[in-house]
Amino acid sequence: MIDNDKPQDEAVEKELEGVPEEFLDKSDAETAEEETSGLDQALDRLREDLETAKQEVLYAKAETQNVRRRLEKDMQDARAYAATGFARDILSVSDNLSRALEHVPEALREDEKAKRFIEGIEATQREIEKVFGQHGISRIASVGLPLDPNQHQAMMEIPTEEHEAGTVVQEMQSGWMIKDRLLRPAMVGVAKKPD
Repeated sequence: MIDNDKPQDEAVEKELEGVPEEFLDKSDAETAEEETSGLDQALDRLREDLETAKQEVLYAKAETQNVRRRLEKDMQDARAYAATGFARDILSVSDNLSRALEHVPEALREDEKAKRFIEGIEATQREIEKVFGQHGISRIASVGLPLDPNQHQAMMEIPTEEHEAGTVVQEMQSGWMIKDRLLRPAMVGVAKKPD
């Protein structure tokens, strides 16, 4: 007996080679549905991952912008307050000039030779104050004002009936600001009620 089934099987296989598998078997429909739901799940995971990545990129951009702003502010502060140490040192020179002028006797102010010398010291004092003003360095007001611990340093209490308790009645050393920062607090005497 001749086996006629073999050539026929080979012919059928050749015909079915190009046909997709889902069309070959009816039971494969279930497999296709499972694959579709699996693809949907994978697609949903990819969408979630994409959304997470977008959020991370937004956070990274925001953080970068915050860092840039902080650096710009630090650079502006560095420029604005670069002279702080130098200004503090020059304040002692200004204090010495002020003390010298306060202690000049009236007799010397009327003497022609001393008068020019004193006028030179006063001009130097005015020039220092002008330069301070150009660089945003200003004197803190204190006498007659309430004590402000952010600007004044109370050195002593002075019993008095003339002023309200807590009012600055004496300034021992002037206080100074550089722009909006304290350069040096004013050293003051504060009124208190007598015992």
